[in-house]
Amino acid sequence: METFEAIRTRRAIRAYDPTYRLDDAELAALLHAARHAPSAFNIQHCRFVVVKDPALRAQLRKVAWDQAQVTDASALVVICADMAAWKKDPARYFNGAPKAVQDQMAGMIRDYYMGREWVQRDETMRSAGLAAQTLMLAATARGYQTCPMDGFDYDAVGKLINLPDDHVVAMFVVIGKATQEAAPRVGALPDGEVILTDRFPG
Repeated sequence: METFEAIRTRRAIRAYDPTYRLDDAELAALLHAARHAPSAFNIQHCRFVVVKDPALRAQLRKVAWDQAQVTDASALVVICADMAAWKKDPARYFNGAPKAVQDQMAGMIRDYYMGREWVQRDETMRSAGLAAQTLMLAATARGYQTCPMDGFDYDAVGKLINLPDDHVVAMFVVIGKATQEAAPRVGALPDGEVILTDRFPG
């Protein structure tokens, strides 16, 4: 599918065929595509928890307002992010570059993140959002439907997936074959309200 067509046709779908199986190779291809999403300083904050255990998916559904897509979609990916990635041997994010570049970038990373807890969290969420959108567009291009989700108990989800203390849960993305069409797009604000030139008016 052409890129602009994937962007135009991607919709949040909540009803899925529970009998459809997305094969492991196809899911791996989608996740590898998502890994091409950008991250600040190439830190690659995102961690993709692919939940395959039916019992665990049922437990996650219970803490996600009993939303059927959690168990019915072919794949459930819990997108998490490592808030401490910036200090975990940062030179490795530039493996293959000259040593001088690795050292320079590691120093820049430390200077940018150290003592700035809000930046550490904000960057993880930016990275997670970029990865989620890339995953959904890749799935759309392959003919699947998706839904990004934040309607769940974050603490309960963290406990169920054994989330490390220095990580955060950003969102779920479900992928599968829809059993219903997307509702018509409505409520689009005019371009003039959301696309600005140079600065806000006033």
